[in-house]
Amino acid sequence: MLLDALLLREALAALRAAILVDRHGGLYVIPREKGGQVDGSAARPEDWTHVEPHVATRTRRRRGRGVPRGPPADPDLPPRIRGDLRTRDRVGPAARQPEGHHGGGVHRRVQELPDGAREPVQLPAATAAPHPDEPLHLSVQPESAQWSVSVGAGGVEKEGNAHDAERGQPAAGSRLLQGRRRHHHARHRDRDRQRPGDGLDRLRHRFRQYAPHLHLLSAVSPLKRLAWLVPLLAAPISLASGQEVGVVYGTVRDTAGAAIPRVQLRVMNTELRTTVEANGHYRIAAIPAGRVVLNAWLIGYRQAFDTVEVVGGDSVQVDVILTPSPLTVGPIVVTAAKRSQFLDQAVTSVALVSDSEIARRAVSTVDEAVNKAPGVLFLNGQVNIRGSSGFVEGLGSRVLLLVDGVPANQGDRGGIDWDMLPLDEVDRVEVVKGAGSSLYGSAAFGGVVNLITHDIPVGVHGRVRATAGAYANPPESVWQFRDYTGGLGGLDVTGSYGSQELRGSLTLGGRHSDGYREQDRSDQWETGGKAEWHPAPDTRVTASGSWTSHQYQVGDPWCELNKCDNRGLAFQPFMIDTSNQGNYTRSDKGYLAATIERTPSARFSWQARGSWLRTHFTDLHKGPDDFGVANRFGAELRGEAHAARGGVVTVGAEASYSDVTSNIFTGVTAATSDTVRSHDQTAFAAYGEGEHQAGRVRLTAGARMDFIARDGGSVSSVLSPRVGAVLPTRAGTWRASIGAGFRAPSLAELFVSTSAFGYRVIPNPDLQHETAWSFELGNAAALGSRARLDAALFWTEARRLIEPVFTRDTAGNPVIQFQNVARARLRGLDLFLVATPFPWNLTTSLSYTFLDTRDDSTGLVLAFRPKHLATLSADYGWRSLSVGADFRFVSRIEEIELAGPYAGDPRVAAKVLDLRAGWEGGPVSVRLLMNNLLNYMYSLTPGTLEPV
Repeated sequence: MLLDALLLREALAALRAAILVDRHGGLYVIPREKGGQVDGSAARPEDWTHVEPHVATRTRRRRGRGVPRGPPADPDLPPRIRGDLRTRDRVGPAARQPEGHHGGGVHRRVQELPDGAREPVQLPAATAAPHPDEPLHLSVQPESAQWSVSVGAGGVEKEGNAHDAERGQPAAGSRLLQGRRRHHHARHRDRDRQRPGDGLDRLRHRFRQYAPHLHLLSAVSPLKRLAWLVPLLAAPISLASGQEVGVVYGTVRDTAGAAIPRVQLRVMNTELRTTVEANGHYRIAAIPAGRVVLNAWLIGYRQAFDTVEVVGGDSVQVDVILTPSPLTVGPIVVTAAKRSQFLDQAVTSVALVSDSEIARRAVSTVDEAVNKAPGVLFLNGQVNIRGSSGFVEGLGSRVLLLVDGVPANQGDRGGIDWDMLPLDEVDRVEVVKGAGSSLYGSAAFGGVVNLITHDIPVGVHGRVRATAGAYANPPESVWQFRDYTGGLGGLDVTGSYGSQELRGSLTLGGRHSDGYREQDRSDQWETGGKAEWHPAPDTRVTASGSWTSHQYQVGDPWCELNKCDNRGLAFQPFMIDTSNQGNYTRSDKGYLAATIERTPSARFSWQARGSWLRTHFTDLHKGPDDFGVANRFGAELRGEAHAARGGVVTVGAEASYSDVTSNIFTGVTAATSDTVRSHDQTAFAAYGEGEHQAGRVRLTAGARMDFIARDGGSVSSVLSPRVGAVLPTRAGTWRASIGAGFRAPSLAELFVSTSAFGYRVIPNPDLQHETAWSFELGNAAALGSRARLDAALFWTEARRLIEPVFTRDTAGNPVIQFQNVARARLRGLDLFLVATPFPWNLTTSLSYTFLDTRDDSTGLVLAFRPKHLATLSADYGWRSLSVGADFRFVSRIEEIELAGPYAGDPRVAAKVLDLRAGWEGGPVSVRLLMNNLLNYMYSLTPGTLEPV
């Protein structure tokens, strides 16, 4: 109502000037037949000659039913006016004062109305006398009108006021402007406590309720009072700008009352969203005033929708309760568009591994967590998404690794160090499938893996994660290589502290493994940290980093005949060549990153980041040692603009510089261990992508231009466009995209000079960029109420793929060299099905990838690409207990490369069964995992036995 609008306006002004402005306003009941303007200045009761005195009575006003009418107006007034004009009852001490004295409560009433309809009413202003019993009560009355209302035949409309949201509302039953809903419940409770004669005037009590910490100042002279009024004049300006948006805050809990973190909340039909903190609290600011719909969603719970009335310049508390539902699958935040978006808006397939799934599967390393994503396969530590990478001994990965959106591929080899980040730091893993070069550039040829770290909660928190286990002994006594059972274990300790402005966390950990085969021992120490500074509600500064020191024995391929004590067998899968015993590698790596994020408005935000990645390895052999030191520096500036109708535009620029100093990446064909060279690569890029809503179809189009130079040479450029569309239908949400991908050769592929499998590996500085066009058509749909399916058809046409091949040097000797293959094709089907087939707590899932590849230069299938990859999972939960199982099938690998003496070894399909069980009790959880329960022996790469 108007009274509340005036109250809020003057309360904020009083805060600015440290003066309590007590303005007891009256209510106007104006005849509908007469239109006009009413001045809101104060007046003395003797100014109202046409109003009869009335006896004060206590009334109760209910919202939505108007204000109770007092005694009738002067009978001399025209009947049509007299029937609508009423005075307001006075409550509290004002009712007991003698006539003419209002005790600080000024009641403004219409003095007279003109005979002509819709003519303005000019009212004189008069200053109310302060209450003599309240010497500390200062009343400030401006001489000019502060607000006015226009009265028409259809209702009441306010003029000249900052509360634009109330304009044009229909008249209530009492012909008053509809009441405001701010502090609705609080006012009802306070009204119930008021009694006649308790000294609490209704308006004064609201001042005390809403500003209880204000200190009242003593009265001042008129001259000083004028000085106080100067800052008050600026209050309506700031108030007007602040009243256009509001804040929604509250908690999210389950039906048992426990806080639920990481819930995704968004304001429907806007880009406003947030993630619930660890303590269950959330806050969304800058919400346009008016009625909005709040959506809360998290995997494992039913979506919740709540209609909220947001008042400009105010905050509303909305507490959300989510009901468990393990099959409710809704939109979640991903990075497929290089910004936060919902899964149903992504034009490419995205696989997700949450922290709860990481805990449930009891994995101990980051690569094990990524390997649980549908459609992902690791070959001896190298990640493959839909068969994009194959296996090239860790050189030149076609998958880009991000840590909180910061590129983390090695600067020299282009590969990935999965042990660089402690697993305890990872909150979830997002795997974007398909070419992502239109936004991420080189290395995103086959997809993107984004490791998103935990948010830092408010308060002091600690977390301890300990693991311990043992390896099974070889199934045959002739394969025994030690007289004890090998073990493994690790410990991670994390502590964090957070306030509203500053937050920080630190993780320290280490792990040891005896390995499951000979020469497989490793020791690792790691640390990771993160800090956040929130200098303003729309600004966040984040700094993060990690450092890992890993020392491990080199697990060379298994021992062939007469190369070790093979005990009469053709080969020993658990033993290695005796000539390599004692070799080990020390690998140190780490990164630092800093990010500034600003959201000046609900429709625009920008982000700037800088990063440094360093890797340093030393191969300690019986002969000469090899080493390499590489650095990668990166910077990026990105902006997002959101249009009024749901469109989004993302633009940015990115730069990187990589260098390596090594004795094996020299670029010299006849290099020795004493030959040391340095090489560098510089890259610049600009990109942009836009999304537009056209009816039900969401269209996406974008492109990125990369410029790359090596060792100060000529600059090469690559353009990577992409277009896509998303269409929700009754048959599910359809998505389609076509885009270009590319990968620049790594410094190691260009300048490597070493040996492998008994052959020399020579450099090839003439390598060109790999390029590809990728197409995808997918659908995500609910199959009834107990199942959901996500399936996609994909097709990739690649050019100039970089693969290691056997060739001959100028002297005719056989050597290995990286070369561009003329053309290759990868196509197939990727699907993921999750279901609860029974009414009890059993959840099952199936992920399957069919892959059909062809090397057009030879007519053969591409090496290290299995045709079938399937994982069947089941989990059952009862109270605090849970059990589960995974069965993984990898079809026989038909083609291999650089097999050397291992080319004739038999190859079989992988069939691995894992079992797990868990118990949770409050903050403590215990997990039991048995990997490869059947002790099945198999190999995915030449001469390398997989864990048993």
